This record gives sequence, C-alpha cells and structure tokens, in this order.
Amino acid sequence: MFNVLLIFAQIVVAVVGVYQFVISVFGVMKRKSRNMHAPRKSFAVLVAAHNEEQVVGALLENLKKLDYPKELYDIFVICDNCSDGTADVVRSYGVRACERQNPHLRGKGHAIEWMLKELWAMPKPYDAVVMFDADNLVNPDFLIHMNNDLCEGHKVVQAYLDTKNPDDSWVTAAYGITYWFCNRLWQQSRTNLGMANFLGGTGMCFESGLLKEMGWGATSLVEDLEFTMRCIRRGVHPVLNYDAKVYDEKPITFQASARQRLRWMQGHFNVARRYFFPLLWQSVKERSFVKFDAALYSVTVYNVLLGFLLSVMMWTDNIVPAGNIFVSIYEYLPVWVVGVSLFFGIIQFPAALALERVNNWKMYAHLLTLPFFLLSWWPITFYAFFTQNNKQWSHTKHTRVLRLEEVQSKQV
Repeated sequence: MFNVLLIFAQIVVAVVGVYQFVISVFGVMKRKSRNMHAPRKSFAVLVAAHNEEQVVGALLENLKKLDYPKELYDIFVICDNCSDGTADVVRSYGVRACERQNPHLRGKGHAIEWMLKELWAMPKPYDAVVMFDADNLVNPDFLIHMNNDLCEGHKVVQAYLDTKNPDDSWVTAAYGITYWFCNRLWQQSRTNLGMANFLGGTGMCFESGLLKEMGWGATSLVEDLEFTMRCIRRGVHPVLNYDAKVYDEKPITFQASARQRLRWMQGHFNVARRYFFPLLWQSVKERSFVKFDAALYSVTVYNVLLGFLLSVMMWTDNIVPAGNIFVSIYEYLPVWVVGVSLFFGIIQFPAALALERVNNWKMYAHLLTLPFFLLSWWPITFYAFFTQNNKQWSHTKHTRVLRLEEVQSKQV
C-alpha cells in the first residue's frame, strides 16, 4: 500500500512537471508590441525602503529622469522603521519621505498598506500606483509602458524583472538565469496563452480604483503572490509588460540568498493554505483554466517539498547495500522516455538564455553552478515547511550601488 501511495506521489510530481514544460513551450515566441498611447495617466510612484541609505539615491536619480511628463507622476519613499539616514537622503533629492514607525507590524506588506491610506487622504488623485523597492533601477520608458497598458484597460501590470548585479557572484548569476527563465518560459508563455501573470514584488502597477475597491490586504511574507491570488479570485488578471524593465539587486552570498528564499517559501506555504482550495473550487465551478493554473501555482511549494522527500527516499534506498524497498516510476518507463525527460529538463535554462539574447558568456559558464543553486531550494523548502507560521519579516541588506548606465552597458 505504501508503494502504491509512493507511485501516486511520483506521478503527481511528474504530471506537474510535464504541465509546466508544456506551458513553457508557448513562451518561445514573443508577443507583438502593444498599442502606443499619449501620456495621460497620472502615477503615484511608491518606493518601499527599510534602512536603504546606501542605494536609494541611485533609484531616485533614475526615477527623476523618466521619459514621462513630470507633472503626471510623483515619487513617495516609504521609510519604514528606518534607523539610518534613509529619510535624509530622500529629502536631499527633493522627494517626499513618508516615515513610518511601527515595530509590531513590520514588513513591506504592512508598509504598503499604511502608505496607501496616507495616499488616499491626500488632495491630489492619481490614476495608478506603481511600486518599487529601494535597490531597483528602471528603464526610462517604464511609465510610458504602464500608461499604454492602463489605456488598454488593464488594471494590474507586472514589469519585466531583471537582475542588476548578475556578475557579482555565482549566486547572483543563478538569480539572473532563473529570472530570465521565468520571464520568458513562465510569464511570457502565460501572456501568449491569454492567462494571468504573477506579480514579482517590484515593478508593479495598479489602477487606483481597483486598489481602493479591494484594499491592499496583502501583509504576508510574500505580499506579491498574495495579492496575485486575490486578483485572480476576483477575475482580475495581472498582465506582463515585457518591454518595461526593472533591475533588482540580488544577494551576493549564499547565506543571504538562503535567508531571503526561506522567507519566500515560508510565505508561499501560507498563501498555499489560504488560496489553493478556493481557487481550485472556483476553477471547477466556473470552468476557468486561468484559476486552475493559479491554484496549481499556489501549491508549487508543496510540489518542491514532495519532490525533495521522494528524491531523498529513492537515493537513500539505492545507496543502502540491500534490496530496494521503494518502487520508482522510472522502472515502468522506457529508457528513451527517461532520456527525453532529462534532455528537456536540462535544455530549458540555456534555451531561455538564448531566447533572451544574453550575450554574456559568463552566464553560460554559470549554467554549471546553477544546479547547486536549484538543489538548495529543497532543504530551504523543507525547513520552511516546519517554520511556515513564522511571521517575522527579515530584511535583505542592499549595498550594491550601480547606475542605470552601468547596468545597461554590461548587457550590450
């Protein structure tokens, strides 16, 4: 009976893997350019910052030079529980520093919720709200693309997320490669299929009317995923704007990366518990493939956990010098099926780099170190499962000061 359950679990993991691969195939082709509209939407640009005095200045220089009418956007920096000079740096650029002190409700989600209440109380109305992190950099045409999507009737828009510092270490290179992969073979594929995209925590744009109607309400450790699920449940489908680019700083050391990803996985378990069954039920009742896809995405963390446990069991069973106890589905599959599965599993990441026209040969060399980064998700997810009730937000320290020109010059 146990082996029957084991086989079933392996089939579930395999089916989900095949499903994601089939979806990814539709990302090979890029969607044609969107319609252009004259600038007419006004934006409140919110920057979430916690002790970011070293990096926030570069972003503010960047944002003040956007190719968009200056009277149509204002910048607000949320100085959330800061104990350094972040607010002073912000004011030195002539930007409004909105200081918040609440040691009991810490984290980006709570900071955004507070800031939106402050924003709605201001006399000046805005058509939309854009959110960045203090370590980001953005292309000058960012608001032009957001304006185009809003004019086309979209209410929630996610920009293309890129990495600001992929050359800094093998860890940042792994982040860069996985971001390029996700942008092209997860996000773009869903765009091409007319499905909902997933928010990435920064470079997000929201119609003000929708935010006022829904309220923010996303205060978990993964506020972006939580708000995505809330939107899809309401029938609001976030879209990806492939041409609006945001560059995000990634942790240089493995330890800092593990701490960041642990927080993500802890939050992901929380979101899975809250949204999987409601979305799955809605998808069945409404015959909505979009909601089914979102429900499946919400439990990705459990699929990773299950894959880890199955792999440990199988490897241990094979290493122990005795007859095998556990049954593997590979025993029932032809050799060529196993070979094809391995080939397509391996080829996806170099294919993503080629499709994204990444010309940095070092990134292709880092494909050799990428498996270590990917495998490290397993123990991180395993630990996150037992600590998923943790609500303590952990800050990722940002120190990499780069200007947009430097980032773009490295990409050429």
